Amino acid sequence: MGDTVLPDQTQQSKRDRAQQVAQALDLLEAGNSKRDVLDALSLMIERAGLGIGDSLPPEVQIAQKLGVGRAKVREALTAWQNMGIVTRNKKAGTRLAAEVWSNSIHMPVTLKLEAESLLRTHSVRRPLEIETSRLAARYANDEQKREIYRRVLELMRIYDAGGDWRAADYEFHRALHEASGNPLFGQLIRQIQQGFNEIYETPFGQPHLGQDSIPLHLGLADAVIANDENAAARITDEIMNLVEQNVREIMETYNG
Repeated sequence: MGDTVLPDQTQQSKRDRAQQVAQALDLLEAGNSKRDVLDALSLMIERAGLGIGDSLPPEVQIAQKLGVGRAKVREALTAWQNMGIVTRNKKAGTRLAAEVWSNSIHMPVTLKLEAESLLRTHSVRRPLEIETSRLAARYANDEQKREIYRRVLELMRIYDAGGDWRAADYEFHRALHEASGNPLFGQLIRQIQQGFNEIYETPFGQPHLGQDSIPLHLGLADAVIANDENAAARITDEIMNLVEQNVREIMETYNG
């Protein structure tokens, strides 16, 4: 027969864990950005040994310990919520919904969390982008096809010149979303990506992550203009695969 855990023992355990978390938070400093706050919290979670289901300190306590405004903490935790890292409600507070610790001595916990957040976001975005391309190939009218081709030529011009192609890439995909005939695709994709981009504007310090996929965009535009749904879906899948491959390669450089 196993040992019975008494209520007072449970309460003592909770108090000990709260003290452990507070001590870990005391050791940290944070800058003024949401990413600074989340990087500090990532280290706190790892040092305190928190796991899925464990509670984070209240917003007020985090703000006081890190010397930032409560609004900044709330914005940062909301971004984590949007990425599926925490759950939040008034009664239960903020609880971890994903592991926030590094299983590698080489890869910092903050970088590991960034990579896993990007992969999680990417896995949700992939089927939406594939279906968007398929529908754009089916429904795009002549005016929309001209806009898609104009956008891809601008994207390729900037890419070939070695410029910052991110804005042009966004406009190209937005043209595809509009041509799909269903505005929800674009809205959902932007919402999914926004949570990540609010914190990690330049993933891993590389603003052009996934640039190996850019040359494929010309073939994607051609497939949509030719009303080739299968080719459009296939090329979009290849594009998404290349982005994911880039992320995993970066992770492997740390893990050896």
